[in-house]
Amino acid sequence: MTTITTRTVSYPADGLTMVGHLALPAGVGRRPAVLVGPEGPGLNDFQRQRADALAELGYVALAFDINGGRWFSDPQEMLAYITPLLADTDRMRDIGHAALEVLRAEPRTDPEQIAAIGYGTGGAIALELGRAGVGLRVIGTINALTTGRPGEASRITCPVWAGVGSEDPIMPAAQRDAFAAEMQAAGVDWRLVVYGGALHAFHHPSVEHEVLPGVGHHPRHAARAWRDVVNLLAECLPVGEIVR
Repeated sequence: MTTITTRTVSYPADGLTMVGHLALPAGVGRRPAVLVGPEGPGLNDFQRQRADALAELGYVALAFDINGGRWFSDPQEMLAYITPLLADTDRMRDIGHAALEVLRAEPRTDPEQIAAIGYGTGGAIALELGRAGVGLRVIGTINALTTGRPGEASRITCPVWAGVGSEDPIMPAAQRDAFAAEMQAAGVDWRLVVYGGALHAFHHPSVEHEVLPGVGHHPRHAARAWRDVVNLLAECLPVGEIVR
């Protein structure tokens, strides 16, 4: 296993002190970098471990925060906080931009080689960075088929990959169709993968059906979705692109 280093990074965003997790690959040269966005409850060990796994592959990775260091264990409290955030495009972009600046400021980061991946709310923030015209190399999302302000998807300059469970009631067929129509109309290089039989948050190993209706882990598809994300990065942001 490749030796990596990690550290906690604190930074301001959305009127809060965010607490992110930065993972650095072995070596000293600049490397391609990846933002990793968490789902609504907040940043936890699952996303931190995703950042660590990306660092082991050779990427600089920042698992960013959206809730000021909080993890919402109460679903209703989480929804009360996240629902207004998802309705406020500018707030989402501000949170994304703040994390992006932390990642760009890291000396190991090649600032011209950055991707954004995200789960749920974190994926919506990644998409909003694209709609804001940020020059990312690729955007990958799971359970985040949000649509944006009319016409702004045309600002997305990189490929977009999206994964979703077929039985996700939060991202139903109508939402999938709306997302696809927005990407297609904007001329985006987009892909949508539907994982058969999977619910919302199917990627997260600690999620249980009792958390919220329509939410549940699907181990096989969780593993497949992660492989799909890794392959996406290998295609669009190969670690061979190193600036020394």
